[in-house]
Amino acid sequence: MTAPSVSRTPVRPPYDPELDALLAGSPLPAVVTPDMIEPLRAAPFTAPIEELLAGRALDHEVVTVPRPDGELTASIFTPRGRTSTGPGIYYLHGGGFIIGDRFTGIENILDYALHHDATVVSLDYRLAPEHPDPAPVEDAYAGFVWTAAHAADLGIDPERILLAGTSAGGGLAAGVALLARDRQGPQALAQLLMSPMLDDRDQTVSTLQYAGTGSWSRESNTTGWNALLGDRRTTDAVSSYAAPARATDLSGLPAAFIDVGSAEVFRDEDVAYASRLWAAGVQAELHVWAGGFHIFDGAAPTAALSQASLTARDAWVHRTLTS
Repeated sequence: MTAPSVSRTPVRPPYDPELDALLAGSPLPAVVTPDMIEPLRAAPFTAPIEELLAGRALDHEVVTVPRPDGELTASIFTPRGRTSTGPGIYYLHGGGFIIGDRFTGIENILDYALHHDATVVSLDYRLAPEHPDPAPVEDAYAGFVWTAAHAADLGIDPERILLAGTSAGGGLAAGVALLARDRQGPQALAQLLMSPMLDDRDQTVSTLQYAGTGSWSRESNTTGWNALLGDRRTTDAVSSYAAPARATDLSGLPAAFIDVGSAEVFRDEDVAYASRLWAAGVQAELHVWAGGFHIFDGAAPTAALSQASLTARDAWVHRTLTS
């Protein structure tokens, strides 16, 4: 007689206890499906920029950035009263390629502007599925080229532009670094890749472990990549600029900082990317935070694990921008 099948939860690293309690009470869905994209875009999950700037001495200017077939909107944040030239931070927001805007997840980036006398340029790239690949990464590259070309006007030292991105924005930042190398474009000082979304192929252990759970599940990841790539997803037709984990040559890229939680979908692809950067002779600093879900530091900035991760990231930014 055949034994009845038993449904089992995959064995996986547990969430940090403090973060687990927060995740259990989160109103956000564990699984994002295509029909949820529009409602999520309408939901105000990011604090208004006026609120973020209320306690920060930063000037905010909205500018138009050209792209080959149109225009993009970007925000420029500059320490109030600054008259000297300083470093620049070019920031790309997260949101799985489908949601978010140039203010999403920018709090810590704004603090870097204050702490390091830096100018921040944050771009609204076009979102999928209305604007599939290559639109987002080409937008991101156009914004980076514009920032470098206008460095003098922005008070930015062109030799000290940090390329930064979170989640999907981290994947775009990695794609921009590859494009800049291959097109002989402006070179970033370094890459700050915060839990970057790098691989569309859904073949890692961590993607299987975090199905149906977390702040960005395997199913949500599938929704994002399908919106960006459509029928090309997982095929050989996908560009390494869209999914940087597919790049066969990582040599000649700027140094990178990569951090990720041990309890999230992106863990394995991010660890693999750091390892391949090292193999290509590129300096990389990697942090895997035990029990961290996707972007835990943004969801729970006062949690002990978040404080540790933010401290490590701040230290790298300081060393990089002052070296």
